[in-house]
Amino acid sequence: MNQGKYVFAQIFEFVPRNDFLKFVKKYGGDRKTCHFSCWNQFLCMAFGQLTHRESLSDTVMCIGANTKKLYHLGIGRAISKSTLSLSNKKRDWRIYRDLALSLISRAKELYKGDSQLKVDIKDNVFIIDSSTIDLSLSLYPWAKFRKAKATVKLHIKMDAKTSIPDFIHISDGKIHDVKVLDMIVFLAGAFYVMDRG
Repeated sequence: MNQGKYVFAQIFEFVPRNDFLKFVKKYGGDRKTCHFSCWNQFLCMAFGQLTHRESLSDTVMCIGANTKKLYHLGIGRAISKSTLSLSNKKRDWRIYRDLALSLISRAKELYKGDSQLKVDIKDNVFIIDSSTIDLSLSLYPWAKFRKAKATVKLHIKMDAKTSIPDFIHISDGKIHDVKVLDMIVFLAGAFYVMDRG
């Protein structure tokens, strides 16, 4: 029998729970909630991501297959697909955005002064790029890109020395990269690497 904590539970000890609860309170995430809190939702979605699940059904089925371990994983108990789906639809996305920004800020502090670059450069080095994410037009009609295609675009400015994002923006797939440059704060003396896009 396992005497220690599962790796999943150990990983989530690093997530600042008090900060998370502050964000939940700020956006009213657990209002009118009996059993399935924002924290449970976060853990279920993270479980699906970390175990490479392909859908909510797959995530819920995998969680359900581990009912005896759920308490020790921190999830608590098995949930239905409709509960998870409804939570994803109704809960305020800004809770998770603020958590991500908080984690990025902590990571920046931890890796301050470190560099993964093979070249010794004193100043900051940033990479600016974007990726197009294809979506199903029938499920996401608001993201229409072409006649039969839906997309969103992920714009990112990443610190090349630490591989930590410094700026993230999700836009309509039709937005050209040059328009997002106006949203980015540029530091004096830093190097910026980007393609011709």
